[in-house]
Amino acid sequence: MKRNYIPHDFKVSTWNLLQPYYNELLQRNLNSESDLQKWLLDVSELSSVVSEDMAWRYIKMTCDTANEELRNSFNDFVTNIEPHISPLANDLNKKLINCSFTQNLDGKYMVYIKQVENSIKLFREENIPLKTELQQREQEYGAISGAQTVKYKEEEMTLQKASVFLKNLDRKVREEVYYIISERRAKDEDVLNYLFTKLIHLRHKLALNTGFANYRDFKHQELGRFDYSVQDCLNFHEAVKLHAVPLLREHDLIRKEKLQLNDYRPWDTAVDDEGKEPLKPFSNANELIEKTISCFNKIDLFFGDCIKTMNELKRLDLESRIGKAPGGYQYPLYETDIPFIFMNSVGLHRDLVTMVHEGGHAIHSFLCKDLEIVDFKSPPSEIAELASMSMELISMEHWHVFFEDKEELKRAKRQQLESVMDTLPWIAAVDKFQHWIYLNPKHTIAQRYESWHGIMKDFGSDVINYLGLENNLKRRWQIQLHLYEVPFYYIEYGFAQLGAIAIWRNYKNNARRTIDQYKAALSLGYTKSIPEVYETAGIKFDFSPEYVKELMDFVKTEYEGI
Repeated sequence: MKRNYIPHDFKVSTWNLLQPYYNELLQRNLNSESDLQKWLLDVSELSSVVSEDMAWRYIKMTCDTANEELRNSFNDFVTNIEPHISPLANDLNKKLINCSFTQNLDGKYMVYIKQVENSIKLFREENIPLKTELQQREQEYGAISGAQTVKYKEEEMTLQKASVFLKNLDRKVREEVYYIISERRAKDEDVLNYLFTKLIHLRHKLALNTGFANYRDFKHQELGRFDYSVQDCLNFHEAVKLHAVPLLREHDLIRKEKLQLNDYRPWDTAVDDEGKEPLKPFSNANELIEKTISCFNKIDLFFGDCIKTMNELKRLDLESRIGKAPGGYQYPLYETDIPFIFMNSVGLHRDLVTMVHEGGHAIHSFLCKDLEIVDFKSPPSEIAELASMSMELISMEHWHVFFEDKEELKRAKRQQLESVMDTLPWIAAVDKFQHWIYLNPKHTIAQRYESWHGIMKDFGSDVINYLGLENNLKRRWQIQLHLYEVPFYYIEYGFAQLGAIAIWRNYKNNARRTIDQYKAALSLGYTKSIPEVYETAGIKFDFSPEYVKELMDFVKTEYEGI
């Protein structure tokens, strides 16, 4: 993005240097529609500059959690810059809503206006320091997880790398490594419980300050869930319980029989059920990048170019290493409009899936880059995750790039569809857990564990025997980063998974038309409602029991046909 308002050499360093731009925008007279349009572009440019600066601080910190200087840089933004922006951003929102020319804006601004009105409604001055503290504490999870390493075969390694051994054909090796990983996680159990309790307390206070009875209802509105209700989320839980959980349990029964085990244990859930070595679709990050570009080119040349551009500009950090935060993400960078992909690859099939998932997000960022204002480029997760989860399934049709052997390709596809069948129950479980957590904010840790245990009875696999491992099961929720860092951002994966299955079904029937619809939908950014974006993609925004059953039946049929 070319700067037209902020000087080209300006860098976000202190609030004192940044404040004059906010003040000028607040004080500027808007005497015509063209004045308003110019003002909106300048507000967006300022937001893009500030957003990208904060993004780089976060990216660098997660790439090296042990670096105190990088952590301090991020915390400096959160503590000394962002709290000053919040009230002025609210004043800018009010200026927009109160402007007499706002009603004449093009229809694509209507969703944005609704967001602005919602933001004004929820703004409270007393919540600024609470949000600052929350942001700081939420990052503690990454630091704790990034420091988790184990020693196996005389090598210190991350938990991600150690988990590779859970696919080992030697059952004794799998069991040994399972215990090593579990024991390491157990060491942080208390500190993670303490952190989560603190986060719950702060979030509940935030909700009360805003006039809500609980954080669940507050967050639902803060996330701008205009197109579905809390009750819809609860209905989704039940639909998954009825039509997805049985597939999960059936799948585990089949695995147990294939492995010829009388006692199916947690360390048996990742090994190949045909007694084959783990799939290794690539050997290093460079090979992963090159093969991803090749795979994406077979879908659409634009998709491959996106990853090629990111690689050339060093916007990819893919390999796992000690001191790196866990997980994976794509971070949109709204000024340069070239996103960043972060992940912890160790050369396994799941890393291929993560790469095409985050690649889908990146393609979405590229498709949105020419939209007029930054808020148009930031769609809600229900749309963002549709981009990424659809790419997982669409790209699967071209995974021969990664697997030249036909049998390995079939295994990879089966594993992907097994993951789809496993994903919905886990998503529903995590979301239902959050509903309980924030409706009962004063619960004890014992009650927290009891709640999770009950939920896993409904959404977990009763085929897996956790006898003697109950403590590992009761704290399993602690592996889910979203609970700590982005509360309630999870059910969107469930809605998007359904949408992705529908897009994949369309792709198998008419590939070119489906990709044209996919690109058209993602290019809308957030200028249309969620149902309208899904409709543009050629699918329904639907999570009724009937639709869940229809799509899960399709997945089962495709799985059995591989």
